[in-house]
Amino acid sequence: MSTHSTSRSLCPMHRIDLPEPGPPRPATLATGTPVWLVTRYADVRQVLMDPRFNRSSLHAEDAPPLLVVPNLLDDPNGLLNQDGEAHQRLRGTVQRAFTPRAIARWRPWVASVVEALLDDFAAQDPPADIIEGFTRPLPVSVISRLMGLDHVDRERIRHWADHALSGGAHTREQVVAAMHEFGAFAADLVAQRRKTPGDDLVSGLVAAGDSLDIDERQLVTLVCGLVVAGHETTMTALGNIVVYLLTDRQEAWPGLAEDEETAAVAAEQLLRAVPLSEGRVLPGLIRRAVEDTEVGGVTIPAGSVVAVQTNAASRDPDVFPPGPPDLFTPLTAPSVIFGAGPHHCLGAWLARLELGLALHRLAARFPDLCAEFTSGTIEWREGQMTRSPRRLPVSW
Repeated sequence: MSTHSTSRSLCPMHRIDLPEPGPPRPATLATGTPVWLVTRYADVRQVLMDPRFNRSSLHAEDAPPLLVVPNLLDDPNGLLNQDGEAHQRLRGTVQRAFTPRAIARWRPWVASVVEALLDDFAAQDPPADIIEGFTRPLPVSVISRLMGLDHVDRERIRHWADHALSGGAHTREQVVAAMHEFGAFAADLVAQRRKTPGDDLVSGLVAAGDSLDIDERQLVTLVCGLVVAGHETTMTALGNIVVYLLTDRQEAWPGLAEDEETAAVAAEQLLRAVPLSEGRVLPGLIRRAVEDTEVGGVTIPAGSVVAVQTNAASRDPDVFPPGPPDLFTPLTAPSVIFGAGPHHCLGAWLARLELGLALHRLAARFPDLCAEFTSGTIEWREGQMTRSPRRLPVSW
């Protein structure tokens, strides 16, 4: 089975149909497991923030299957699958590195990565592929520098990430083999940084984990998770946002070039307007009720699996103005794209920084950037938890 399937019959992500926001209602996962689908903004926030809905019970002996093929998000040792004090202890090993204040200190070198990639991209003869030339290498370069992985082949990282978040593009055997290799790499990395620490995120994680007596398997899984989550979402979002801007929202391009603050506001709106995935339920947004709980006027029985749809919640007309967003107006309510509550995405502020800087510098550097593709000619990267363009030829 190939790593990626290719399709030209799919619509861009910003045009996909999403479930209508409404009361919690029955639905079914690909495994056949029944779930309660939660789509309204207030209900989504409740489920993600209420301790009566947790992650660890999804791995209890009586838990129903959530995934047809396993992936990194299904690892019970992972940060995502811990709750309460255990979750806070493990999260505490890296949380300080991802606070808004810490991220602000990284702005100069993230900007330098952006500029270096744009220099190389500008040297190409148009039309050139902006995915391979900019949107894909940017987040990989940032997380590699942050974690001290500049010596690692980027293709290996891409291979592991593709398997770690596989949504059907690979067999169970392929995923297991790739995750075994990925885990061995992460275990060696942890051992190296314990022996010879440096000024990088992994060294800090190992030192904090050892001081807190964190289980070695959890440290290794956390390293794998940071490598993948540190670039996959941003890469996917940026590619899909470029499609949206160069097809349906070309009038917004000059506004992105004005300043970094304006672009940062636009990035928030763009994350809300352009989903990462189609109607499928993402595994990381699944919870299980540990007691009978009312959500949006519906009683969800204890033991039920609950799936939240943050993309639908981000279009809830009771919270956000309907229709295409005004990209340069701040959100009317806190975003749920990065989740909410104790499992709120650790890398949310890093992703925001990368997206805001990337959009601003790209628009400022290439004011006449235009698509050399149409909705019908885009090759899509499928078979993952998310969907994004494989290549996008552009000229300037």
